Amino acid sequence: MRRFLREHSLTLVFAGLFLAALVGQFFAGHADYNERQAALGQPVLSLGAYLTSADFVVDVFENWQSEYLQFFLYVTATVWLVERGSPESKRVKDAGLKPERRHRWLYENSLGLAMLSLFLFSWTMQWIAGWYANNSDPLAEKTSLVGYFFSADFWNRSLQNWQSEFLAIASMAILSVYLRQRGSPESKPVEAEPVSDGSK
Repeated sequence: MRRFLREHSLTLVFAGLFLAALVGQFFAGHADYNERQAALGQPVLSLGAYLTSADFVVDVFENWQSEYLQFFLYVTATVWLVERGSPESKRVKDAGLKPERRHRWLYENSLGLAMLSLFLFSWTMQWIAGWYANNSDPLAEKTSLVGYFFSADFWNRSLQNWQSEFLAIASMAILSVYLRQRGSPESKPVEAEPVSDGSK
């Protein structure tokens, strides 16, 4: 058991942090939702009812979809795009796909496909839950599911998350050229030059 915990500590720690944050979001979101409902003279929800409400579901999937979009784009973009001097990037001369003897397309692209699938699932759940939450709001204009996809609310929810993910990726790529974190595989060695012989 100790060996298992050590060998999978990165996943286990972040899974634990995820659950703690999700529980915190649930209780904070429930309190916020009921405060807004009370201010509008609308009925409040119990904890159980809020757990299955469209408001909670859309808030959860709104964040998940942007994270999986980030990883999908990062995993696939780094096949072709580079940032000279960054440990997050291939060498300039290694950009693109290299020919291999055995062609296993599905396995070779399984990580990107998994992230794309999770993004599309999460984004679809955000869309459906957001539509339901919108139509449940007495002050919002009712719309069809397709109509909600083209609404300002749906795209505001999506784009406000996407822009932060894209900024984070760009920041990590360029800052890792010049800054270090001792012991991290995401960082170059402390003594390494920011940009060396042009190989990156």
